[in-house]
Amino acid sequence: MLTLYSYPELFGVADNNGYGLKVYAFLKLAGVPFVHEHVFDASAAPRGQLPYVVDDGETIGDSETIIAHAIAKYRLTIDAALSQDARRTNHFVTRMLDDLYWVMSYSRWKDDRFYPAFRDAFIAQHPQLTAEGLEKAKAYNSQRYHYQGIGRYTPEQAYARGLADLEVLAEIVPAAGFVHGATPTSCDAGIYGFIANIYYFPIPTPLKAFVDAHKNLVAHCERIHAAVSGK
Repeated sequence: MLTLYSYPELFGVADNNGYGLKVYAFLKLAGVPFVHEHVFDASAAPRGQLPYVVDDGETIGDSETIIAHAIAKYRLTIDAALSQDARRTNHFVTRMLDDLYWVMSYSRWKDDRFYPAFRDAFIAQHPQLTAEGLEKAKAYNSQRYHYQGIGRYTPEQAYARGLADLEVLAEIVPAAGFVHGATPTSCDAGIYGFIANIYYFPIPTPLKAFVDAHKNLVAHCERIHAAVSGK
């Protein structure tokens, strides 16, 4: 059986990282049986990044590579009916979510207005963690943000990027149903992975304020959440 290795849950969300939650939701929506293992240490992962899967002894990293592997190996039809235009939309959404990831991560680890609430919630749910350990993670992430570029922005500039991404998502996501019709596809799993990690987190970042104010994003998130979590 396929095993998914990803970061721990938080605030009732199966993975507190958008990429791991995207893969989790995809596997659930596509009906692929799997075991979910939560890990904190990504050193054993391909390229040192979570999520990854182990499937019949094969280790596969990167969320898009994992999804492509599952579609091919298990002959999944979740995206089979999509037009070429829809597939182009999926590609653009995937790349936009890559940009949103950095702003979400910045809001948790870099912005000192919100980091304490994130730190305290993490420790409360996962008491094996320590404040000292999370401070080391904060410093490591600060380096990542600097080299990626977002760490050189002011908070207002950083959030402007994320809010621009969310504005486009709010235009794409319908009030009812899913992005490409009445049934969810991999695009919906990807959007859920990131929006759920904003919406269900009771930390009042500018990103959360935007999502909370857009009923279509909230409703889409809740529909996928109900489908993949049984809640």
